[in-house]
Amino acid sequence: MSDTSGLNRQTRRFAQKQGLLDGDGEPVRQQRDQRAQREPRTPPGQFIKEVRKELKLVSWPSRDEVINYSLVVFTLLVVFTGMVALLDFGLGQAIVKLFER
Repeated sequence: MSDTSGLNRQTRRFAQKQGLLDGDGEPVRQQRDQRAQREPRTPPGQFIKEVRKELKLVSWPSRDEVINYSLVVFTLLVVFTGMVALLDFGLGQAIVKLFER
């Protein structure tokens, strides 16, 4: 018996439709050299050239925009940290008072 003896009929039919099993229910052997099916690899020099070309197309923020965005992030970080600290303190005090009774 083959490795697929544990598969039920429906699963075996599905695997055959997917090309995983042949007509006899045996697993289809995968090609050992799958690189032949893929596109050839890009040489490193060409890859670097393409990366630089794409980076030239990127719309980079100005220095002022980076400073403004950084200030907004820092401000929100401080505000949310304060909110969580107050909530933690308040709930902690509530729990302590609840168990003191």
